[in-house]
Amino acid sequence: MAKISEEVKKLIQEIRPALVATASKNGRPNVSPKGSFRVIDDEHVLFVDLRSPRTIANLKENPQLSAIGLNPGTRQGWRIWGKVEEFITSGELFEKISQEYASKGKVNCVVKIAVEEAVLL
Repeated sequence: MAKISEEVKKLIQEIRPALVATASKNGRPNVSPKGSFRVIDDEHVLFVDLRSPRTIANLKENPQLSAIGLNPGTRQGWRIWGKVEEFITSGELFEKISQEYASKGKVNCVVKIAVEEAVLL
């Protein structure tokens, strides 16, 4: 796993939404915006699955993903490559995020990603 720099962490917090790219086991790509993308710790990020059936199906077949955030005004951004570590459906983190997103709909799961590389754009 890679350590996420403080600069990348700051931009992940500031730029919404992030775009998450996945691919099925057969290579069919999918890109989905994620307003919930955030840093958990120095080596993990997460996003919330509210209505992302293709993204989740792809990640269950092929856990590799890439995510990008770009501020078009400043042209600053970040990119992450990683692998799903866990689909969280219960526990303290899941309950906390479910409460946070209650007005937006039912949280199906929280996707925890182990970061393999994180760079500034």
